[in-house]
Amino acid sequence: MILVTGGAGFIGSNLLAALTQRGQETVVADWLGTGGKWRNLAKHPPSRIIAPAGLDAFLATRPPVEMVFHMGAVSETTATDADLTWATNVELSRRIWEWCAEREVRLVYASSAATYGDGSGGFDDDPSAAALERLQPLNLYGWTKAAFDVLVARSIASHQARPPQWAGLKFFNVYGPNEYHKGRMISVIKVKYDEIAAGGPARLFKSDQPGLDHGAQARDFIWVGDVVDVMLWLFDKPAVSGLFNVGTGRARTYLDMARAVCDAAGRTPNVEFIDMPSNLRGQYQSFTQANMDRLRAAGYAAQFTTLEEGVRRYVQDYLATADRYA
Repeated sequence: MILVTGGAGFIGSNLLAALTQRGQETVVADWLGTGGKWRNLAKHPPSRIIAPAGLDAFLATRPPVEMVFHMGAVSETTATDADLTWATNVELSRRIWEWCAEREVRLVYASSAATYGDGSGGFDDDPSAAALERLQPLNLYGWTKAAFDVLVARSIASHQARPPQWAGLKFFNVYGPNEYHKGRMISVIKVKYDEIAAGGPARLFKSDQPGLDHGAQARDFIWVGDVVDVMLWLFDKPAVSGLFNVGTGRARTYLDMARAVCDAAGRTPNVEFIDMPSNLRGQYQSFTQANMDRLRAAGYAAQFTTLEEGVRRYVQDYLATADRYA
């Protein structure tokens, strides 16, 4: 049995689809709500869905779980409820870590590239507590993700009990199907497609960094299928543990992204630059690029999907079809 927290969410549901295709029995801990999030699971329903409030009680029954993929989190970069975000992203993660250590269950958990803050210190996934404590996230979400990474690093350094396999994954800018419930946190690629499909231009924020041209802001965009492949590789490699970046290792500009969306949709590139909202100024990463050396050194050899190919798949195989779900 595989437990996927956040299994009805974006990355979790794509992982669940892949595990189901492998014939794995899956249990999901997540809220489905009333906004159609259940559609993320419609093609690959799990054996059981547990409300997050019932997760501790479920784990107390000592279920025969082989591995936990802990994807559940408060993931909004604009989150302001610090108590809820800490309780979810740190305390819940701590309880899952301790349960996996006690029961000798393997664990993969979601960290985030938001832990790197403005990126001025680089994007090296150094797992030491000293390196992690130097990071300066720009928002509450990134801070809580960094806090749990530090908790893990201190636990490892002090030789406390740990899961037999553990991996923290610092996801960069993931895009792909099943993200439609995410509201303001939906990928910029989906937003740009909607703008273009409606007949308008792709609107990009003007640069708020001196010396950086409009549209030259760059991110490490990664296709969700590549993220799932990394997690399946870890599932197949129980000897591999550590904290790893999960990006492509190549930053691409927002102009590159907008043009890729236009090309995939069969539209002439049309871009308009707009002012950045005040609530994002000072909290906006103008550059992200994963250092992938540690994951490669651990043995991961698969190639990552190019931005153009990933956008083409997303647009033509999902967004432009009657059935957008994986």
